[in-house]
Amino acid sequence: MRSALYYENRNGAIYCHLCPHYCKIPNGERGFCTARANRNDKLIAESFGRLTSISLDPIEKKPLLHFHPGSMILSLGSYGCNFRCAFCQNHTISTQEAQWRAITPEEVAALSRRHTSQGNIGVAFTYNEPLVGYEFVRACASLIHGQDQQNVLVTNGFINPEPLKALLPFIDAMNIDLKAFNPHFYKNISGELEAVKANIAIAAQTCHIEVTTLIIPGENDHAEEIESLAEWLSSVDKAIPLHITRFFPRHKMSASIPTPLSTLHSLADTAKKHLQYVHLGNC
Repeated sequence: MRSALYYENRNGAIYCHLCPHYCKIPNGERGFCTARANRNDKLIAESFGRLTSISLDPIEKKPLLHFHPGSMILSLGSYGCNFRCAFCQNHTISTQEAQWRAITPEEVAALSRRHTSQGNIGVAFTYNEPLVGYEFVRACASLIHGQDQQNVLVTNGFINPEPLKALLPFIDAMNIDLKAFNPHFYKNISGELEAVKANIAIAAQTCHIEVTTLIIPGENDHAEEIESLAEWLSSVDKAIPLHITRFFPRHKMSASIPTPLSTLHSLADTAKKHLQYVHLGNC
């Protein structure tokens, strides 16, 4: 078992400090993310080295359209997430421990090198929320960085600033989900808008970032909201690419309708008033 970082044992209780949930985790139980557990009054990175998904993907699938276009990247997923999205595409691995295979950071690095002949440029931590498996991501990213390859994070951006800043020297690119631009939406998925905004601004100072917003009919598809989102993002850097992505029924929203293409095009036009690069996804 691998000890976790960023926690304290206070008055006989374990408190995780990795993300803004600050979970209090009783002995024998897991935190909200399901990836970190209290074992005998020590916080354990329980998902360390447990892969549920592995694939060699085009970099554009992350989606990253302005970072080494045309290349491939070894994509890894584990289990766990610190959000609870009713529309989650990967709910079978995001909110519960799924079937996994064990792998070490050294094996990840060797696998990444082995795929260079197929155009691989490094490793993307993706599929579930990678930052709840912080210790594994950091261990792998350090080795990948040391062999002159690239590290990519596909993340919801919900992490505390201290661990994020400690990880960023090893990260070359991020796609961060900015799921909406209103606090109520984030409250419904157990997140905080301001924390994600702060982390986008932090990450933009050190690595390439692109931002994705999934447009859900009746939830976050108002022109005023997307205009506010794009205007704020342009205040960080107007050259940050924004991916406006089409929703398809998933998970607890399987009875919903897909986003109309007309809505996507209209919202993209709105965002283009403020941003240099706006892309449509899932169309």
